[in-house]
Amino acid sequence: MAFVTVNWLSIVIAAVAAWIFGAIYYSALSAPWIAAQGKTLDQCKAEQAAKAGIAKFAPFIIVFVAELIMGWALYGILAHLNAFTLRGGLISGALIWFGFVLTTIASNYAFHGRKAALIAIDAGGWLGALLIIGAIVGAMGR
Repeated sequence: MAFVTVNWLSIVIAAVAAWIFGAIYYSALSAPWIAAQGKTLDQCKAEQAAKAGIAKFAPFIIVFVAELIMGWALYGILAHLNAFTLRGGLISGALIWFGFVLTTIASNYAFHGRKAALIAIDAGGWLGALLIIGAIVGAMGR
C-alpha cells in the first residue's frame, strides 16, 4: 500500500468518530465499568488527582493514536480485499474485532482475573470503534 494513495482524511475522520463514540460509550457505562474493575468512583477520582501533567491525558491520547493505527490497518486490509464499501468496512471491522480484539481482551483479562462484565464492556467499546472505523474508511474509499 503506497502511502501517497492512502485516503488519510478517511482515517482521521474515522479515528475522531471512534474516539467520540468511546467518550459517549464509557460515559454512559461509567458506573458499571468502575464497578466491574472493583473500584469506587472516589478511588478513580483519587487516582486521577494523583497524576501529574500529561499523565492525566495519556490514556486518551494513546486511545486516539491506537484508533488512527486501526484506521490505517483497516484501510490496508480493505485495499488488499478491494472492498471499499460501507458493507465491506463493517464486515471487516466486525471480523477483525471478533478474531483479534475480543479474543485478545478475553485472554488477557482471564489471566488478570477480571470480571466478565469488564470484558463485555471493554470489548463492546472496541466493537463500536471498529464498526465506526470500518464504516467510515470503507464508505469513503480510496
